[in-house]
Amino acid sequence: MKMTQHPVLHGIASLLLLATLAGCGRSFLEVKPKGRVIAAKTSDYDLLFNNLDLINTDANGHLIMGDEVVAVEPFFAGAAFRDKQYFQWDTDVYTTDVDANETEKPVKALYVYNKIINEVLDATEGTDARNRSLQAEAFVGRAWTYFLLINYYGKPYDPATAATDPGFPLITEADINGGPYTRASVQAIYDLIVSDLTAAIPNLIDPGITHRTRVSRATAQGLLAKVYVYMGRHAEALPLLEQAIPAAAASPLPCVLLDFNTAFQFYPTVPNDPENIYARRASNPYSDRARLLWLTPEAASRYSAGDVRRARWLQATEFPNGETLYRLAGLTSVYYGLRVPELHLLLAEVKARLDDLPGAVSALENFRRHRMPAEEATVPDGVSAEKLPLLRFIMEERIREFPMMGYRWYDMRRLSVDPLFGQTAFQHRVYDENGDVKETYSLSDPKQFVFRIPPKILAENPQMQDNP
Repeated sequence: MKMTQHPVLHGIASLLLLATLAGCGRSFLEVKPKGRVIAAKTSDYDLLFNNLDLINTDANGHLIMGDEVVAVEPFFAGAAFRDKQYFQWDTDVYTTDVDANETEKPVKALYVYNKIINEVLDATEGTDARNRSLQAEAFVGRAWTYFLLINYYGKPYDPATAATDPGFPLITEADINGGPYTRASVQAIYDLIVSDLTAAIPNLIDPGITHRTRVSRATAQGLLAKVYVYMGRHAEALPLLEQAIPAAAASPLPCVLLDFNTAFQFYPTVPNDPENIYARRASNPYSDRARLLWLTPEAASRYSAGDVRRARWLQATEFPNGETLYRLAGLTSVYYGLRVPELHLLLAEVKARLDDLPGAVSALENFRRHRMPAEEATVPDGVSAEKLPLLRFIMEERIREFPMMGYRWYDMRRLSVDPLFGQTAFQHRVYDENGDVKETYSLSDPKQFVFRIPPKILAENPQMQDNP
């Protein structure tokens, strides 16, 4: 049940906890004094994790930014101003009286995680090991939240510039009266993420995954591996992936790669999705109901004939000029916390980057056999023997696996500073009602890879630097 007041009352520091407690039949926390949530027992802090605002982020700007999508009229003309701006890679979308989707719930989540991190070791009626495990779980939650925020507001991680690139405010206290805030560097945010995850791994009580919204050691290992990949630290990511994948599969609640050839599930809910390791979701109104976003013809053509994902996920519409476009019908939300398919694809990528091309091909073909008939799963000969073509093929596989789900924006960002890939051109197209290209937008300026700091936050933190 809802416990406190509306967020953003005094800048970032006033984003309070809206504790919507899942599965809780009574209010167990008092609000003393007003605006603060009081917890004392270990069980109180444990229940703070069962908060729908931690799971349902509503931070979905990245869904619109990927270059695997196109827009179609008349739906684009009727789209919200925010969505049109993001589709054009113009991130100046909010006014001073609007709470930005990309910060509202994530920063509330930081309040919850910081509260647990700083207080739970003193909680009563619980063992020291249990309290440390809850603190470790909050470390993982804070790390994931900051990874989301830094991929909105900080430049893509570049070790040569990260120490001076502005990132996001570093908030490590549950203090609604804190601030005013300034922005920490991209390096400082990544240092916090790595530190939080490294500290969490040994302290997590590890029966394995018991709920898809909660944290196990495999969760922390998999997330740290993903962060290392984004930082270019591939050798450090490899052993974590090799530990996390089998550990997740062997958990009391197994998290495994489904064989879509025999056990396809359409869009399962959080409790029923065995491919969710750490369930965090964002709403996706763009493909099904609004029909704003469609898959590019180029991306659709990269599915093989027997690929189950194409047959089950994509719905075709033929336009008057004969052009056929595809959209994801029925997809009303996306999971982007941590998923088994991504760990498998990261494993293939890491092996390729470390020049283990046979290992990369083996990992990739194992993954593809779970998505299409075995005879179509083989990596083409012209791809498998060379590093860069193989990496490009893995990136294309990520689009096939996560079409219109927001993952592509993260990949575009990291590839834009990857010396192996060099300069890459990104485009968005708008099709008219006949099926012809009406408008084209290009992402050509590195400044377009970062979101503007919401004006409401800037107004309440006058020393904070905005992105250009």
